[in-house]
Amino acid sequence: MRYDHADQTKNTGILNRDVIKYIAMFTMLLNHIANVFLEPGTALFTVLVDIGYFTAPVMCYFLAEGYHYTRSKKKYARRLAVFALISEFPFCLAFFFFFGGGDTIVFCGFNMIFTLLLCFCILLVMDYVEYRFLQIVLIAGLFILSAFSDWGVLAPLFTILFARAREDKRKIRNAYLIGAGVFAITRFRPGDDLTAVPDGLGYAALSAVGILAAGVVIVYLYNGKRMERGKTFSKWFFYWFYPVHLLALGLIRVMI
Repeated sequence: MRYDHADQTKNTGILNRDVIKYIAMFTMLLNHIANVFLEPGTALFTVLVDIGYFTAPVMCYFLAEGYHYTRSKKKYARRLAVFALISEFPFCLAFFFFFGGGDTIVFCGFNMIFTLLLCFCILLVMDYVEYRFLQIVLIAGLFILSAFSDWGVLAPLFTILFARAREDKRKIRNAYLIGAGVFAITRFRPGDDLTAVPDGLGYAALSAVGILAAGVVIVYLYNGKRMERGKTFSKWFFYWFYPVHLLALGLIRVMI
């Protein structure tokens, strides 16, 4: 499963990896603002949430890409584990703060960086576990564990699809199409009212727009490069932005 990063640099896209990540951070912020502050079911809520679905597939793609050219998989996994731990309190504060009795923050599952850590472990299993049956058992276990975290099951699915696609643009495109289709299916909830089926189908289709947009950006606009300047700043900004912005949203939510 070696990854030839040099092949990616031959792409002629106009966006480098860091610019795409900054876009992903912004769309994630919009999604989280909607989930924390807006009323579900409103037009603005739906638009911002759907735009935010751009982020997770991009994160999974760059995780799969980064796995193959990182100098130390051990250090990469350690960073994910540390920031998953740092992010857990802000994650619960932002999304599941309940007022009553004694203002209690309730554990509601693990955050997205924890999910990415599980995805990284799946890549390790795919790379180093030779026995097929054991590989399947371990990956299945990681999938089940991911069900208790943000973007559970879907993020591991995206990661496996991207890992198998490598730098093949056709396979990457297909990975996004498959992922968007699966995601849309999970968002289709018509209930018992058959008259609501068309609206349910429309809602499900619109929910996949962010994922499809991510696919367009990666397949057609990504040039396989990083920023020439500020690489270190960008690297740590992407790690710290997640817990810091969740903490800020959570504190604002508490104060208002």
